[in-house]
Formats: sequence, C-alpha cells, structure tokens
Amino acid sequence: LRFDEKVRVVVFKSEVKGVFCAGADLKERAKMDDAEVEHFVKRLRSLMDEIASLPVPTIAAIDGYALGGGLELALACDLRVAASSAKMGLIETTRGLLPGAGGTQRLPRCVGIGLAKELIFTGRQIDGQEAFSMGLVNHTVPQNSDGNAAYQRALALAKEILPQAPFAVRMGKLAINRGMEVDIASGMAIEGMCYAQNIPTRDRQEGMAAFREKRPPQFIGK
Repeated sequence: LRFDEKVRVVVFKSEVKGVFCAGADLKERAKMDDAEVEHFVKRLRSLMDEIASLPVPTIAAIDGYALGGGLELALACDLRVAASSAKMGLIETTRGLLPGAGGTQRLPRCVGIGLAKELIFTGRQIDGQEAFSMGLVNHTVPQNSDGNAAYQRALALAKEILPQAPFAVRMGKLAINRGMEVDIASGMAIEGMCYAQNIPTRDRQEGMAAFREKRPPQFIGK
C-alpha cells in the first residue's frame, strides 16, 4: 500500500459482523512467557506505527466492537466512522494490563488528556454516539440491517477525498502529523517544506488552469 501510487485512500473494515476488532486473544496471550509477551506487543506497536505512517488518508469503519488493540488500530487511522451501536474502549486495565500499541499516546492526542485518562483508568466501553460527542470519531451513523453502516459512510467519506490532488493530500497529512509533534514555529517550517514540494507538481498547475477555465480539475498525482 505504501508504495502503490494508485492507492489514494485506505479504509479499514472487518469481515466479521458486529466486530471491528476485539483486540488480542487473551487465551493465546496467557500461554506466552514474559519475553514472548514483550515481543508480541512490540510487533503490535510496530504494526500500528506502520498504519499511522501510511502516506495516504486512512479511515476506520467501526461497525461493532473495537476493544483494546482494536481501538488502538482505529486510533492509528486518520479518520474514524462508527455505527451508533458500536462499542469502543481501551479495556486493558480491566485485565491487569495497560494499552501497549499506542493507546496511551494516540487517545489523548485525539480526545484530550483528561478524557483519555478517564477512559484508560476505568477501562470503560462507550458507544458510537458517545465517541462522537467526545471527538473520538468523525462521524456516527445508525446501524443498518446489513451491519455495515459505518463502512458505507466511510466509503462516502473516501469518495470525497478521491477527487482531490493526491500529492497535495499526502503533503497535507505529512504536515499535520509532523507539525502536531512540535511547537508552532517549527510546525510552520514543516508546512513550508511540504508546500515547497507541492509547488512544482503538475497537479498544482492543473488546479490553477482548471480554475481559470472554470472546469473540474483532472489530477494525476504528479
């Protein structure tokens, strides 16, 4: 996905009705020794980092349970859409654990420190509407009879992104992600570097030409 220039948006969905991702198999985990658990969690954290660093926009379609590592997967995505009936939570403390695949870092960056601490300390599960009210998800939708309402909304969101200039979208994602980790002056410098890379693109020239000619732009990602 990272190196396929035809990929413009990635949507994460589940093939299991009612479950986005239920997290780690604790029965499997119980059979591991301490070293194996540490190695397993490091690999999981690395996977989430790989997802978070994909250059194109990513959308999690949460149509059911997203618990523990399942919510950490959704948090590694840029955008999240949930069915109102979906259940989400970093439930690790209820099992004697703490989030280990990015949850302690990505949740506070998403909903703020206070709410993140409350959700992690209590291990509470929330539904899609609660998640929307606290900014954990971008959109919440009523579930449909097929059980894929969040996926359908995620597809619609992806289709809003598709017509836009691919390289500009990638640079926008990079500027936001890198800029959020530094002070605003450094962030402005990062934005400037990303903008400079976009200036010589054919898509920028096409966007200007289309505006002058009062027609929709035809972007090619170059």
